Amino acid sequence: MSDQLFADEPVHAARPHPIHLVVTDDLVRSRLTVFFRLLLFIPHAIWWYVWSVGMAFVVVVAWLIALFAGRLPLGLHALLSAYTRYTTHLYAYIWIAADPFPGFVGAPGYPVDVEIADPASQSRLTIFFRLLLAIPAYIVTSVLQNVAFIVAILAWFVSLFTGRMHKGIHELLAYCLRYQAQTFGYALLLTQRYPSFSED
Repeated sequence: MSDQLFADEPVHAARPHPIHLVVTDDLVRSRLTVFFRLLLFIPHAIWWYVWSVGMAFVVVVAWLIALFAGRLPLGLHALLSAYTRYTTHLYAYIWIAADPFPGFVGAPGYPVDVEIADPASQSRLTIFFRLLLAIPAYIVTSVLQNVAFIVAILAWFVSLFTGRMHKGIHELLAYCLRYQAQTFGYALLLTQRYPSFSED
C-alpha cells in the first residue's frame, strides 16, 4: 500500500470524529465526595502514574508496528483505547465533571466517557512524524487544561454548596475533555484524524 498524506476516506465536516465524548452525567453531585475529591483521587493518581510508565514502552512498540503495517493491531488499539478512556474518566472525576468513583481499567460506561472507532489504515508518513505533528494539539490541550483547572475550582464550590454541577461549567469542562481525548488518541495512533475544535 503506498503512503498517502490523508486517510483512505475523505474527511467530511458532517462525519463524527473517530474519538468523541459521550456524556450521560445528570449533574447531581454528592457533597461528601466533592468535599473529599482530592483525597479520593490519590489511589487513581498512583495507578495512572504506574500505567503511564508502562504505556511509554507500549507506545514505542505500537509505533514500530503501525509504521510497518500502516495500522494498529486490534489488541494494541484496545489497550491504548482503554488508557485514553481511563485518563478521560480520571480528569472528569478530579474536575468534578462526573460524580461516581471511576474504575481502574478504562471500561466504557462512565458518565463522561469516550467512544473510539475501530482501528483503520493510516498514512505511514503521518505515523512516522506523529509526535511532531501532535505538538500544536498538545499546546492547545495544555491551555485548555489550565482553563479547566480554574473552572474546576469554581465547580467544586458550586457543587459543594448546591449539590449540583452548573450546566454551563459542565459543558466547558466537557469541551476540554473532548479535545484532550482526541489529542491523546491522535498521539497514541488511535486515529489519523487531528483533534477538532468543533463539536462532534
